[in-house]
Amino acid sequence: MLHKNRLFSRSISKRHYLIKWAFSTTVSLLLSTLLSAAEPIHIGSRLELMIDDHLIDSMSPSLRLQLHKPVRHNVALVTDEPWEGNACTYNSIFQDGDRYRMYFGSQQYVNSEKKLLYPHKPYTCYAESKDGIHWTKPVLELVEFNGSKKNNIVLAAESIHGISVDPAHISVFKDTNPDCPPESRYKAVIRAANVQGLYALQSPDGFHFEPLSHQLIITDGAFDSQNVAFWDSLRGEYRIYFRDFHGRVGGRFVGIRGIKTATSRDFRTWSSPEWLIFPEAPEEHLYTNQVAPYARAPHIFFGFPMRYTDRGWVDSTGKLPHPKLRRQRAGINPRYGSAVTDGLMMTSRDGLIFKRWGEALLRPGPSRTNSWVYGDNIISWGILNTPSDLSKAPDELSIYAIEGYWTENSQNFRRYSIRMDGFVSIRAPLKGGEFVTQPLLFDGDKLLLNYETSAAGGIWVEIQNTNGHPLQGYTLEDCHEIFGDEIQREVIWKSVGSLGKWASTPIRLRFVLKDADLFSFQFCQK
Repeated sequence: MLHKNRLFSRSISKRHYLIKWAFSTTVSLLLSTLLSAAEPIHIGSRLELMIDDHLIDSMSPSLRLQLHKPVRHNVALVTDEPWEGNACTYNSIFQDGDRYRMYFGSQQYVNSEKKLLYPHKPYTCYAESKDGIHWTKPVLELVEFNGSKKNNIVLAAESIHGISVDPAHISVFKDTNPDCPPESRYKAVIRAANVQGLYALQSPDGFHFEPLSHQLIITDGAFDSQNVAFWDSLRGEYRIYFRDFHGRVGGRFVGIRGIKTATSRDFRTWSSPEWLIFPEAPEEHLYTNQVAPYARAPHIFFGFPMRYTDRGWVDSTGKLPHPKLRRQRAGINPRYGSAVTDGLMMTSRDGLIFKRWGEALLRPGPSRTNSWVYGDNIISWGILNTPSDLSKAPDELSIYAIEGYWTENSQNFRRYSIRMDGFVSIRAPLKGGEFVTQPLLFDGDKLLLNYETSAAGGIWVEIQNTNGHPLQGYTLEDCHEIFGDEIQREVIWKSVGSLGKWASTPIRLRFVLKDADLFSFQFCQK
């Protein structure tokens, strides 16, 4: 039985809701009027991910939005060069033609009695890959380290003339703005070294950087994290996301670590920063943000913040890995020994309001591993398409995360994979369930699903008018049952022609699922 409680709760008073049971015919007419009056959502031919309830009008209680955890794979990179180290926290990864690029800030931490030592200055280093799985460190000969330029260093503080920067706190991206001049095709946001703020850098090749402006582009924030920016192709503007604290005392930052955003048309002048909004999410320390458009559906932003949790020195704290090192670090600052971190996921359709999942996308893992330390499980900025380990399987998505932070002399960037569009699904148990969308306007003449079922499971799709009545030939009974595991599967109805005749006409989709996951759907041309 399809439940429409949400519609009634927002549109019909409790009194009218009770009248329903006595005057079902009258209320059914009222319900049809309300359904048909809803403003259609124009999805066109874009890919729609089942990441939230934005497109859902009603759903059976047996169905739920299910967060999926990525699969742990190989160590993609070890930061074991003398100019790298065990505190290479912030990195940017993106595809650039036939290669993948990685930029990461490099630092080395050494503990001494109640003091932290830094054996070398911070740098920005570089690695690249042909497949996103195996990475190399090319010799760039750009920056001298201990008398030699035979290294993979892109930037030192002295590389940028006229401004003082911290190359360990940097994010790099390729600007896809069609009006971007060649000399600015690669851009970077970098933390200022001696003042509170961010600078913008530009480069024609991703290796030789100079200031885009000698003025700070953002000053209203804390910035002691990775601060990221990108071109938003749908809205025709640049967006930036950066660290701040919910509370300041004089020049000190106190309170909850949070995230702000701003926009710009030229990457030089930015709007007044706004705090991100997380409806129904608890106040938690968010150490990073890692926000970027999802490549297959750029109207949706994904973010992977690192959550910071400090319970103090309780019983379990002393039973985590590296107890001696943990005590030593606590001597420098108590939180260095007691805080632990994990990776979260959040999504947004406007860049400001985010659905943030409370359960971790990336847990630290078994206690015998190195990942139960402050600073571990920072997810890199960037999602890559990579080949699957399985023969003939479709490409997957890969993300990368830090492990072994500040424990040995180096750290790892570990690769994790997940199916295409596979971070969240609408999941149904074996007993089944269904959901109905809001009124939609689409373009195209076929409907594709990204889905997975068990051998006994299945999916059926019905097309309805805005009043909830099935269109002739597109009922559940007319739909061929779908079962299997595919990234793109066309929905077929018996004895009907192209869906194109319904394009630009408001419709609803009714999905019936049984022991199945639906990850995304898309209307497109045959």
